[in-house]
Amino acid sequence: MIDKITIAIDGFSSTGKSTIAKALAKQLGYIYVDTGAMYRAVTLFAMNYGLVSSHNFDWKALENRLSSITLTFKFNPDLGFAEMFLNGDNVEKEIRTLEVSQLVSKVSAISSVRRKLVLVQQEMGKYKGIVMDGRDIGTVVFPDAEIKLFMTASADTRAQRRYKELIAKGDVVSYEEILQNVVERDHLDSTRKDSPLIKADDAIEIDNSDLGLKEQFDKIYALIKKK
Repeated sequence: MIDKITIAIDGFSSTGKSTIAKALAKQLGYIYVDTGAMYRAVTLFAMNYGLVSSHNFDWKALENRLSSITLTFKFNPDLGFAEMFLNGDNVEKEIRTLEVSQLVSKVSAISSVRRKLVLVQQEMGKYKGIVMDGRDIGTVVFPDAEIKLFMTASADTRAQRRYKELIAKGDVVSYEEILQNVVERDHLDSTRKDSPLIKADDAIEIDNSDLGLKEQFDKIYALIKKK
């Protein structure tokens, strides 16, 4: 019997963390968890209750409501991955909007939000056999993960990817506002006091600015098989 391991994937926004994590989980028969979706769902909750916007953030009120937030993943066989549910409602589509992207770093910086979600994430992965991606998986959630990856790419490359993705969904956005969002999120994620986005000392950096999905997958899968 082959022992299961924990695979932690961290990195900047729009580096394709979720795409590669899903592919790895499918190949290995592991559970996949998109922690970014969890922070996006909390952000959507805050937006729905008027607690956060581009010019306002009542983080104390959000803290007081955290106990009323339930986050679950439910596997969709038609899509081949688990979708995010917020208090019993499927919010997979709503959490992927540019509006949520512009506010999620604010919400993610709140220590009480991070504590709540980290505990949930650690519980999900206590039996290993999991691929989890986010910003602090290898540094905070699973510091002892057997495989740690840190995904990066140029801001321009990531903005182009995100722009094409949103346009394909029918969203009306401009490349310039996407690039601005990418740069702002990089800054907020990397400079927040609680669990900033940093590369773990033992993480393997993958710069995929010029790598296709298959090249990335083959490179990473070879590392996992060796481990």
